[in-house]
Amino acid sequence: MSPEALVQPLPTIATPLATTSPFSPEDFNEHVMTTYARYPIALERGAGCRVWDTNGREYLDFVAGIATCTLGHAHPVMVQAVTEQIQTLHHVSNLYYVPQQGALAKWLVEHSCADRAFFCNSGAEANEGAIKLARKYAHEVQNIADPIVITAHASFHGRTLATVTATGQPKYQKGFSPLVPGFYYVTYNDTAALEAALDDLDRNEPRVAAIMLEALQGEGGVRPGDRAYFQRVRQLCDERGILLILDEVQVGMGRSGHLWGYENLGIEPDIFTSAKGLGGGIPIGAMLCKSFCNVFQPGDHASTFGGNPFACGVALSVCETIERENLLSNVRDRGEQLREGLRAIAQKHPNHIAEVRGWGLINGLEIEADSPLTSSEIVKVTMANGLLLVPAGPKVVRFVPPLIVTEDEIDQALGAIEQAFASL
Repeated sequence: MSPEALVQPLPTIATPLATTSPFSPEDFNEHVMTTYARYPIALERGAGCRVWDTNGREYLDFVAGIATCTLGHAHPVMVQAVTEQIQTLHHVSNLYYVPQQGALAKWLVEHSCADRAFFCNSGAEANEGAIKLARKYAHEVQNIADPIVITAHASFHGRTLATVTATGQPKYQKGFSPLVPGFYYVTYNDTAALEAALDDLDRNEPRVAAIMLEALQGEGGVRPGDRAYFQRVRQLCDERGILLILDEVQVGMGRSGHLWGYENLGIEPDIFTSAKGLGGGIPIGAMLCKSFCNVFQPGDHASTFGGNPFACGVALSVCETIERENLLSNVRDRGEQLREGLRAIAQKHPNHIAEVRGWGLINGLEIEADSPLTSSEIVKVTMANGLLLVPAGPKVVRFVPPLIVTEDEIDQALGAIEQAFASL
């Protein structure tokens, strides 16, 4: 029998697929681990920059899955890509060539400083891969027996044991010791502190394999990298043969107004990572590097689901839409509009708002240290007013809407913020 004869048409589904029963928070909490402090709403559908909860209430979404839903919700391009790919082939493993993976890697390489890509499922996995690659490079090229990776205080790189150790925030590490050895923390944007650390760590013999930084610290309070600092970091890495790794998980894929955050800093990393916005909400991560440090061989690293046809096909549609629709221009324009509006609000509330900062459509509103207000309080009030925001620490409110956000939607969000501060 020929292979064609073995292929049978799909059966027609006479009745719709079963739907879930009405949502119950009590039932949810009985069965789901309480690893999140959830807000008291349950979202069930979205369109563009808006979402609706199970009670039918509409919200303007300036969280976007925490800087993930690049094209918003139910974007026609993504709907088409998801539909076509799931009807064709969704997963086969990396035992075989995956054309969609190759096409996505080609697009990323052609639109960045990288030469090679490795695909996984999340930002934490991408950063884990970057750490592993740096360690192998240290052993095979730098001749470092016990390599050290320098990261920054207030950073965030993930929740695996290695990436939570790389994360320079003790609150995320508490209760998970012993942590992974080989990490050292310095103050972000502080050139003197970095130079002192390098001199101390490498005093007797080379020990520092890599410096791993975020181009903009997201969870650490939406703190953009200083251009002069990063250029000095690049210079130090070149002088000492150290790899420069940039975590672009949150700030990459156009969110900064450039495709990659490092473009705001005037440098190129040796390795950088992407996730969140790469798939527009479909789980995918990528670790990208230049050829000279591509020391991985078959068997060194792997991911069962990483780079499957489904995730890569959808991610490629997101990439091509960013380029085709010139969304970077919208990100820059709407980001400037948002920052100007927030600064105007800050002038009205100088006792409560310390600073507005950010790039493109990743922005933070910092509350004065001596103000009784917290970011969580503001988020709760704006939620009641129909605007979803997310904290970036106890005193910073983060604004990360979809990259397709409109001028009117920015104005609506500013109105909700104005109302929140007036009421508080």
